[in-house]
Amino acid sequence: MAVEIEMRARFDKETHSGLMDRLRKDGEDLGDDAKHIYFYVLPEQLLKVTDNTAAGTAKITLKGSKIGQGAAFSETEFAIAREDVPAAVKVFNALGFESAMHEAFNFRHNFRFQGVEIALKWSEAWGYHAEFEVLLDDGASDAARDEASAQIVDVAFELGVTLMSEQELADFAATFEAAEQERKAREAQAAPIR
Repeated sequence: MAVEIEMRARFDKETHSGLMDRLRKDGEDLGDDAKHIYFYVLPEQLLKVTDNTAAGTAKITLKGSKIGQGAAFSETEFAIAREDVPAAVKVFNALGFESAMHEAFNFRHNFRFQGVEIALKWSEAWGYHAEFEVLLDDGASDAARDEASAQIVDVAFELGVTLMSEQELADFAATFEAAEQERKAREAQAAPIR
């Protein structure tokens, strides 16, 4: 288990392109990391089944909080075979999580810049965005967590990116979740009766 310090930013296509150019020039290019993700938004956690299409790997991840509940949270993950992704989704759905499940494809390219991992991303729900992350050991002190948060803020500032506040993240997540539930309800009403 580890502690992840993660912050996010949303921006337009031009900002995304500028960041890509800057990070290719000044950062360490960690490569393409496109993913097909099945994520379950639970009351206090986020459960994900990830098919990393770019790397040819897959994993299950449990995050100890969901978006908008703080930048620091525990994260437990383990690798599974890519061919087991459908079975993992089937198991979680059968356990009663299907109504909380969303599916998305993320185009993603990873970099490391001044000790911060940055994933430049595009998805249908988020548009162009980035995740700024520092991974710490599970027993990291509050001071280490604060230092990692400050490091992310400094890197975002240097790159000219405005990070989303926790309230902005919570509002965005709530709006997305409400829209998804409405979409699912419409699909259920439109489905033929069997």
